[in-house]
Amino acid sequence: MPNRLAHETSPYLLQHADNPVDWWPWSSEAFEEARKRNVPVLLSVGYSSCHWCHVMAHESFEDQETAEYLNQHYVSVKVDREERPDVDAVYMEAVQAATGQGGWPMTVFLTPDAEPFYFGTYFPPAPRQGMPSFRQVLQGVHQAWDERRDEVTEVAEKIVRDLAGREISYGDAQTPGEEELAQALLGLTREYDPQRGGFGGAPKFPPSMVLEFLLRHHARTGAEGALQMAQDTCERMARGGMYDQLGGGFARYSVDRDWVVPHFEKMLYDNALLCRVYAHLWRATGSELARRVALETADFMVRELRTNEGGFASALDADSDDGTGKHVEGAYYVWTPEQLREVLGDEDAELAAQHFGVTEEGTFEEGASVLQLPVRDGVFDAGKIASISERLLAKRAERPAPGRDDKVVAAWNGLAIAALAETGAYFDRPDLVEAAVAAADLLVRLHLDEQARLTRTSKDGHAGANAGVLEDYADVAEGFLALASVTGEGVWLEFAGFLLDHVLVRFADPESGSLYDTAADAERLIRRPQDPTDNAAPSGWTAAANALLSYAAHTGSEPHRTAAERALGVVKALGPRVPRFIGWGLAAAEAVLDGPREVAVVGPALDDEGTRALHRTALLGTAPGVVVAAGAPGSEEFPLLADRPLVGGEPAAYVCRNFTCDAPTTEPDRLRTVLSG
Repeated sequence: MPNRLAHETSPYLLQHADNPVDWWPWSSEAFEEARKRNVPVLLSVGYSSCHWCHVMAHESFEDQETAEYLNQHYVSVKVDREERPDVDAVYMEAVQAATGQGGWPMTVFLTPDAEPFYFGTYFPPAPRQGMPSFRQVLQGVHQAWDERRDEVTEVAEKIVRDLAGREISYGDAQTPGEEELAQALLGLTREYDPQRGGFGGAPKFPPSMVLEFLLRHHARTGAEGALQMAQDTCERMARGGMYDQLGGGFARYSVDRDWVVPHFEKMLYDNALLCRVYAHLWRATGSELARRVALETADFMVRELRTNEGGFASALDADSDDGTGKHVEGAYYVWTPEQLREVLGDEDAELAAQHFGVTEEGTFEEGASVLQLPVRDGVFDAGKIASISERLLAKRAERPAPGRDDKVVAAWNGLAIAALAETGAYFDRPDLVEAAVAAADLLVRLHLDEQARLTRTSKDGHAGANAGVLEDYADVAEGFLALASVTGEGVWLEFAGFLLDHVLVRFADPESGSLYDTAADAERLIRRPQDPTDNAAPSGWTAAANALLSYAAHTGSEPHRTAAERALGVVKALGPRVPRFIGWGLAAAEAVLDGPREVAVVGPALDDEGTRALHRTALLGTAPGVVVAAGAPGSEEFPLLADRPLVGGEPAAYVCRNFTCDAPTTEPDRLRTVLSG
């Protein structure tokens, strides 16, 4: 009989709807039930494309005996971390503080007042490598709850007090200057891996936000080292196994230092961020590799993640059926030499194996290889390789595909809108801009209410029940601002303004200028989460600073500019110390130091040849955080177009920064020079 998760919209919760565990979704009723029964709460947090979440579900939550024990002694609550990042953040902070590490699945035991007292991640079904079994943990916690209740509640209260004491030391409310940004660059240089690209050791994550900082820093200062780190990292990632050499798009991370074997899940946020990074790398260097990867990644998102409603799904699973009915990680993507021969014949299979680095021993499990593009001597016949890739891709399409998490997350769709709008504009692909507009339309239609409050998720055209968090407001505003610049439609600037007004009123601390992850009127948890550091995507805090700054440049709004600068005070404190974890904040600080520049392009119509040339040149400007408004003279779509006439009857571009303006120009080459950082 299905449990209470059967009516949820989260694909992750629905995966557990038929478990024998009597799951509750996160709700006040679940904690009320725990109080009534006088039992603790088991909180289990994961997400649909998490490999070890599936493993633990299969081993423990689908096991009848384990489920019966849970149902008798606990109230079990299941949370999709992608739907409730606030719940995840609060308890993950507690797990990390208590154990020194975190991850998913996250397993936390709570009192009926939602106070945590025992923590872990994955627990095996039998004791393993010094880990207790899940049953042993359940029995131990039950025994402690029954026999040492005072001790348990004391521990829980202490943990909550300690968490409350971990308020962020905010530094001052000033933006970082030249010195802090130079120190951040130095810190990154120290952690850079010059042999392989990227930062730190294994596992290696794509450092998308840091790459944006490096590109902006190079544009503003000319620092060659910054550009070199960005270029080499992008090349190594794109040649490695983390990049899907046949279908485009990136996996979550590389399990090794050399970018060979990925963790195969493909997330919307990674692909949106990386698509934009490669487009910006092309803009800075003209690199053909960057152009190809940006376009292939954009095409992957539209082809494989786009939902029927026009939004973008969260993720593709790491696991899929290996053809025998068994779900195996990477099964969809890896190849053996024998499989190559079956599809291509001996001669082409040998060429494919050389080109893609497929070996007899294999680079993954059981003799299979992840496709890469190793750097080799000699030249491959491009036509032949294209034909081989097409045949392999067609054959791969016959394999059972990985599952897709169809929920539409507002924040990640905002990131995708920005990436697709810019990539479409740079490479003259109006279809990509149209895909961005369709996703933006969906967010406005389904995720925004009359007060411009955001709902975090939707699925199959139905809005979810959870309120948007700071990253939703910030990333959707970022997407709308990019769309406004690309399309010349001022309505997107207007919508961004509505969202950012919520940031000022409901998410900002009026005293310090710091930002909270949840709104002042959101559900109260054991603490109000607040984290300025980037994780897999930009933190809501630094994403909001970026969007506030762009909006202020568009409109001249002093409150938005001041809020952005105050929020960046935390980057002054953290940038020199932990630059790898606050890249988006450093990128915003680069824009503050550069102005950012404001460009108004006026012309009789956006499809007029002269207007189009100036508009495109403005969009390709590398100056950090440059904002672009384009339209007819006298148009009221954008504040930047006010009092900006044609020049001698010709389309013209006006560039201003820091309250001073250059003479208008009608020449794209002159505009290019002014906007080249």
